[in-house]
Amino acid sequence: MSRIGRMPIAIPAGVTVEVAENNKVTVKGPKGTLERVLPSEMEIKVEGAQVLVSRPNDLKKMKSLHGLTRTLVNNMVVGVVNGFEKKLEVNGVGYRAAKAGKKLTLNLGYSHPVEMEDPAGIETVVEGQNVIIVKGIDKEKVGQFAAEIRDKRRPEPYKGKGIKYADETIRRKVGKTGKK
Repeated sequence: MSRIGRMPIAIPAGVTVEVAENNKVTVKGPKGTLERVLPSEMEIKVEGAQVLVSRPNDLKKMKSLHGLTRTLVNNMVVGVVNGFEKKLEVNGVGYRAAKAGKKLTLNLGYSHPVEMEDPAGIETVVEGQNVIIVKGIDKEKVGQFAAEIRDKRRPEPYKGKGIKYADETIRRKVGKTGKK
């Protein structure tokens, strides 16, 4: 059995989980509502205050879907209770981030400022001039938008300039040395 797949998901107080036909799971909580259609082969049951995911047989595809399905449901439950956030740091001389309304403006050494609009369900917060926090209840959307912001100027290995995740370490390289 899948070690992750067979673990039950506890449903905290104030959260409702509904499973409709075709495994359409709806999770409602204090922070909002999430919906997702999960693989129809998996059996998702709500029993009391927990959700159980089981697989029909031990084919390789079913084994891989088992853990995935359980993790997706768990992320939905965690999202509507606590939400998710990713922290990005902007490093470099003259590199800065600013927020006006739903627009995130990044000055990244290009000839023009880069403007990004917050997608639905995602909120960005700028702390100081060089820390961006992406918040939301959908883990996938938070990670995707954070990756899109980082893609505007990836960190480079010589000086470490660019946008990096707060918990990311950049492998630094030694620059050129002069002739002898």
